[in-house]
Amino acid sequence: MRKGVKGALIGGVCAAVLGGGGYGAYNVLSALHGDSTPAVRTGPPTKDEVEDTTRKFFAAWEQGRSATAASLTNDSADAEPVLTSFSDVAHIKDVHITPGKVTGATVPYSVKATVSYGGKSKPLAYKSRLTVVRGETTHRALVDWDPSVVHPELKRGDTLSTGEAASPPIEAVDRNGKVLTKDQYPSLGPILDELRSRYGDKAGGTPGVELVIQHASDESADTTLLTLTQGKAGKLRTTLDARVQAAAETAVTKYAESSVVAVKPSTGEVLAVANHREDGFNAAFLGELAPGSTMKIISAATLIDTGLTTANGPAPCPPTATWQSQTFSNLKGLAPDERATLSDSFARSCNTAFVKYADSVQVDSLTKEAEDRFGLGKNNWKVGIPSFDGRVPASGGPDTAANLIGQGQVQMSPLNMASVAATALTGTFRQPVLVPQKLDGRELAGAKGLSATTVAQLRAMMNRTATSGTAAGVMRGLSGSIGAKTGSAEVDGQSKSNSWFAGYRDDVAAAAMTQDGGHGIDAAGPIVASVLRIGG
Repeated sequence: MRKGVKGALIGGVCAAVLGGGGYGAYNVLSALHGDSTPAVRTGPPTKDEVEDTTRKFFAAWEQGRSATAASLTNDSADAEPVLTSFSDVAHIKDVHITPGKVTGATVPYSVKATVSYGGKSKPLAYKSRLTVVRGETTHRALVDWDPSVVHPELKRGDTLSTGEAASPPIEAVDRNGKVLTKDQYPSLGPILDELRSRYGDKAGGTPGVELVIQHASDESADTTLLTLTQGKAGKLRTTLDARVQAAAETAVTKYAESSVVAVKPSTGEVLAVANHREDGFNAAFLGELAPGSTMKIISAATLIDTGLTTANGPAPCPPTATWQSQTFSNLKGLAPDERATLSDSFARSCNTAFVKYADSVQVDSLTKEAEDRFGLGKNNWKVGIPSFDGRVPASGGPDTAANLIGQGQVQMSPLNMASVAATALTGTFRQPVLVPQKLDGRELAGAKGLSATTVAQLRAMMNRTATSGTAAGVMRGLSGSIGAKTGSAEVDGQSKSNSWFAGYRDDVAAAAMTQDGGHGIDAAGPIVASVLRIGG
């Protein structure tokens, strides 16, 4: 009998080894060899593990057991304060979570709950999703932690809170009194939040009670998710133009990761600002990216103002140009022209023509031009909400040449380049504003601008670019006084260059940027042309 039992056991082991493999086989074999080390699971979580972990996580979350729910994630230290704020600070009760159909290790779900504060209650409902992963050290099946697990709009460092709003609500209106809402103009959402944070008190409103996202950065305005008690909205007039804003909103939706700004050159007033981005970031005002050949507007002005050449003076366009061991080339298909003028090379966007002047300009020539003539890079713009003022450092080495063609260390936003186009048109730098200066009396940035001679040459070169140069294809059909400059900027790690375009039509100047958008005329150009068509 003993022999038969032993034989049956070994046969069972073999079946487990051959048929089951993996986890079960490891346990049995370990026992046979006297190895008491517990098995370690590896690989993606199984379907049962995903369902078990999700069920336990949802149960703890529904019951307000934040520490327990956090322990079921792969980052309990970050998860616990967010989960705690959900129940204790945001006063969200009666939570019911309904999981959807599991796909692999991802579980979609809907959340229904009640927000109660100060005797007022309102229902809250939204959808989100989570993914279950194998813990790196514990090897347990755990929720892959991200704040969006708790609410899809939460990001790292954010928490939820319910109480009296930090600022009274505002009714933002455009320059003609038309009400601006994020429902009608989606990309204005975070901008309206910023305006409320900064000007809610000045607009004359009174705060209500709200459920908000409090962002990690003190400079970022709260995002309202639910209003329990309405406050009184104060009216805030902006410089925006609803017609131009609508055109900008439509234009950016045609290209992923796009941003555009339009300004009024005669006043500096911002007419439109729109972003179409997955991350919701206001890259139109805060983006810091190499602007590519749109920078040649400033570079051409530098060459003229330092007496190195003129619009009709020499700017040869060889196939390549080398500066301090770095070789620069032109866009594919651009024929060399050793007898080209600056106007020729500008209109054709010849990189090598500008790089050749790296021998002649001073290391800080471009920096001074950007600061003194175009008002860039001094960190003193007061637009009305946070903005980036551009960066043109006096960097030597290969960057002296790269900066001239909008690469190297040069960084700009669409707001900056719209302002550059406006300054090139009028000769006067007028710091862009989104909120009238008289509302708070803030001091605006200044610069001495451009001479009449330089302006005339820039306008002639930009007009030529718009009518017969690299921008002609997208500017065709626009009447009035027009000018433009195309740009594409190569960024490490991207398969395609970023598309840039700056231009003007009469008293509207605009600039756009599309990440991974290719050449200037591929994405940014059509966006700008659409805005100018409505605004000009």
